[in-house]
Amino acid sequence: MIYSCCIFVYCMFECFKVKNSVNYHLLFTLILFSLIVTTVYLKVKEPIFHQVMYGMLVFTLVLRSIYIVTWVYPWLRGLGYTSLGIFLLGFLLWNIDNIFCDSLRNFRKKVPPIIGVTTQFHAWWHILTGLGSYLHILFSLYTRTLYLRYRPKVKFLFGIWPVILFEPLRKH
Repeated sequence: MIYSCCIFVYCMFECFKVKNSVNYHLLFTLILFSLIVTTVYLKVKEPIFHQVMYGMLVFTLVLRSIYIVTWVYPWLRGLGYTSLGIFLLGFLLWNIDNIFCDSLRNFRKKVPPIIGVTTQFHAWWHILTGLGSYLHILFSLYTRTLYLRYRPKVKFLFGIWPVILFEPLRKH
């Protein structure tokens, strides 16, 4: 989670750079951050530490995304806020599952299995944060390809699954 989120952070802060440029300072900082978090977590084995560090990275992504949809590409608000909303819904359900785990288990024992399955909030956390992350990747790709003056378009496979298609620059 930490490593993939650092890649997201790098991409979102570098999406307005020229082709083939590398921000070595940011790259070094994120690698160092990841290694420190990994080392500390392996020593103290405290999940709250890992969650707070991950939360800091997600918060950084949220701030950068809000900046982009507010000041740079306001027409991307729908995609940006949808990815954030779905991710946060998964986070909310995961916290509900953590806080009310025993109550939810007891509830599942009393209801038909089909209803019990829908209350597996930890599973919903994985589904929703995965979908939110996927949509954020689309947001990042759309932002980058717009900056590079490609013509990105969101298309829906089978009418439901969003993908980014783009055409290269036209040569005059």
